[in-house]
Amino acid sequence: MKIIMLGAPGAGKGTQAKRIAEKYQIPHISTGDIFRSNIKEGTELGMKAKQFMDQGLLVPDEVTIGMLLDRIHQDDCEKGYVLDGFPRTIPQAESLTKALSDRGEAIDYAIDVDVLDENIVNRMSGRRACLTCGATYHVTFAPPAKEGICDVCGAELVLRDDDKPETVQKRLAVYHEQTQPLIDYYKEKGVLHSVDGTKDMEEVFQSITEILGA
Repeated sequence: MKIIMLGAPGAGKGTQAKRIAEKYQIPHISTGDIFRSNIKEGTELGMKAKQFMDQGLLVPDEVTIGMLLDRIHQDDCEKGYVLDGFPRTIPQAESLTKALSDRGEAIDYAIDVDVLDENIVNRMSGRRACLTCGATYHVTFAPPAKEGICDVCGAELVLRDDDKPETVQKRLAVYHEQTQPLIDYYKEKGVLHSVDGTKDMEEVFQSITEILGA
């Protein structure tokens, strides 16, 4: 079961991707996690990615694609995977389609979590992240037990630069220009399914499991 999560930044696709991975026992592969790991370790790739992420811009394809393709062909992906944050552009989607096709494989489901821009700006400005362990929270929807402190490792939580309202607006503009065309791309492939991301998280997950087959 090879699944791609689509939707604007902050639509909640990452949360749903994790739940899908748990339910169906397949890896949740987030390019964001890979980037943050590299940033934390101070690698050359991480520093490159950070320059773009802090400006709300997409990380260039050459930084992303090879790393992603290596990941999805590891042993733990034998039964499938759920991709979160990739592909983000038509060229990336085409590269992925070709790489899979060369192995006689294809994406089975592209799930679009649909949320209005206004809702997304409000959601993301409430997000808080732990830069030490990568855990994420929301001041309204998923607060930590102690305000401003990570439940997992006890480090201080921060509002990341790419979650600030002005950066979110730029990210949404980039999304509509470069990433939204993926909806048509996967619709033409016959694998696109949309869910209403403004609903309660449980309802959204239920809609997704109905698509995937409970």
